[in-house]
Amino acid sequence: MHQEGQRRVGYLSAQVGSTSSGPGSFRDREEGTMNRLNGKVALVTGAAQGIGFATAQLFAREGATVALTDVQIDEGMRAVDEIVRSGGTARFWQLDTTDEPGITRVFAEVVDAFGHLDVLVNNAGISGTNKPTHEITLEEWNRVISVNLNGVFLCTKHAIGYMKSAGGGSIVNLSSIYGLVGAADSPPYHAAKGAVRLMSKTDAMIYAPDYIRVNSVHPGFIWTPMVENFLSSQGDLEAGRRAIDELHPIGHMGEPEDIAYGILYLASEESKFVTGSELVIDGGYTAH
Repeated sequence: MHQEGQRRVGYLSAQVGSTSSGPGSFRDREEGTMNRLNGKVALVTGAAQGIGFATAQLFAREGATVALTDVQIDEGMRAVDEIVRSGGTARFWQLDTTDEPGITRVFAEVVDAFGHLDVLVNNAGISGTNKPTHEITLEEWNRVISVNLNGVFLCTKHAIGYMKSAGGGSIVNLSSIYGLVGAADSPPYHAAKGAVRLMSKTDAMIYAPDYIRVNSVHPGFIWTPMVENFLSSQGDLEAGRRAIDELHPIGHMGEPEDIAYGILYLASEESKFVTGSELVIDGGYTAH
């Protein structure tokens, strides 16, 4: 069977990790890897820290070769060093997901280095301005849309050809609970995340004949540098964290690893019949 046929069969057959530092936690499971992404090449945007880094770390542990991309060079290099020291295979590329020529170059370099591209995780994002709609400048609006929406479009656009050549693939787009429900703050952020949700469904339908699956992930509040910075900008950080904890029926914010395990499922062959879907990981936030 030729290579493309082999890879397509792989996408039609099934192959088949917690969060805190307590027993049975994310770290405790390091020895129990199941190689759920063995042989796959994954590119993760916004991978220097937070959800992106946790995802890249987990992917490498599950057998993937991982391309970490981010605008933050020092943090990205440290992330790769940590993965490599733990026995994973990873490299870092500096990438601004609003820069289409840069995306074209980096994606080509990743495929040249690793041979193919099977998984794209569109994670890069910013919180942006937090003002009422009538006070937001066009520049502030466009900045958030450029990163949180256009970046997903551009990276997807340039991944599709490589995934078609590989016989299939999985694209995981990071949306948000605010791609599902509204809130009285951060209008451009919510607009972008809602658009990512529907773009994921559209692309799932367009590329299903090519064995390319597209799904969105909708985290609740996750303790990441972006959330920490947002709460700090509002005043008392600890009071803000307690208030956010109380919004989740489960009683606390999530951790990056909570989201990484959901992304792992969507990247793996376990989810071979899942496309155009929304994976909500929010501690019950949207169950209200």
